[in-house]
Amino acid sequence: MAPAPVVALVPGIWRIPLVRDFVNGFILRDDDGQVTLVDMGLKPSGPKVIAALAAIGSAPSEVTRLVLTHAHPDHAGGAAHVAAATGRGFDIHASDAAYAREGSSPPRDRSFLLGRIFDLLSRGQDFTPVPVERELADGDVLPVVGGLRVVHTPGHSPGHISLLHEPTRLLITGDAIFNVRRLRWPVRAFCTDFAMTKRTAAVLGELDYDLAAFTHGPELRDHPREAIRGFLARERLA
Repeated sequence: MAPAPVVALVPGIWRIPLVRDFVNGFILRDDDGQVTLVDMGLKPSGPKVIAALAAIGSAPSEVTRLVLTHAHPDHAGGAAHVAAATGRGFDIHASDAAYAREGSSPPRDRSFLLGRIFDLLSRGQDFTPVPVERELADGDVLPVVGGLRVVHTPGHSPGHISLLHEPTRLLITGDAIFNVRRLRWPVRAFCTDFAMTKRTAAVLGELDYDLAAFTHGPELRDHPREAIRGFLARERLA
């Protein structure tokens, strides 16, 4: 049986499983029908994002905002397709905006051999460049479904963000933390600064939320804040 095109999280917000549960995007829809899309997955996933809109009864013409948590090809790969289908540019943190415009990933962590190899092999463009409409900053509150707060969690990339929807107490971690079989860090060599990734993720344990959603892995519905705080505590002691 084919996987469902969307997974309902809270009223007005859905997860889009773009590569099963391993790579996810998100849909947020206001009461007036305006739609915000967050993260577009790999290059082949652009049409899946548009199909997910149809699954909730929305159309590309109703999309009024596009958001990228960061400029990596498994999040921005499908972005050019979605931008063309909706006629919209992207909101992305100011520190990742130039990379999105260029279609290139930020530098990898060169303290790891694999990071140095990835940087050496990089040919400059990892995904089709995308238009940037707004450059975001930490603490910005987007007028989306009652307010979507930008939480700057750099390290995975310089402008990596998590998102907190305070009205429904939903956290989207982005790639600050994965939930692939268990809570874990993103791949170290894919980060710009892995040590910073670990430091800035601490803020996710300080926020208030009742549901945690991940761009890699399924959501946590059962005491997610306690689970994330426990993970962060264990990692500090490791």
